Amino acid sequence: MPLYDYFCPSNNEQVEVMHGMNQQVTTWGELCNLAKRDLGSTPVDAPVKRMLSVPRLMVPTSDNDYKSMGFSKLVKRDRGVYENVTAQNGEPRIVSGPDN
Repeated sequence: MPLYDYFCPSNNEQVEVMHGMNQQVTTWGELCNLAKRDLGSTPVDAPVKRMLSVPRLMVPTSDNDYKSMGFSKLVKRDRGVYENVTAQNGEPRIVSGPDN
């Protein structure tokens, strides 16, 4: 599910919550319920606005990052021979490719 940022003009607070794309959040009470936080002194029916935000992208920086994200990283070693540098637990390290 995507993360969304909301702003409440009544209390000048910004809150980040996760919810489905089709769900509408229009009040502070709904937002606090989703974020599992206390309402504080802000009225339940105070309006909130969804803010525009930059999408968060995960960029793998190591071989372990590739593996934890569910990918395999193959490095060409010779014609038709690739090494799976993310191989673990008995997975084959050398893979023959279509060049062979």
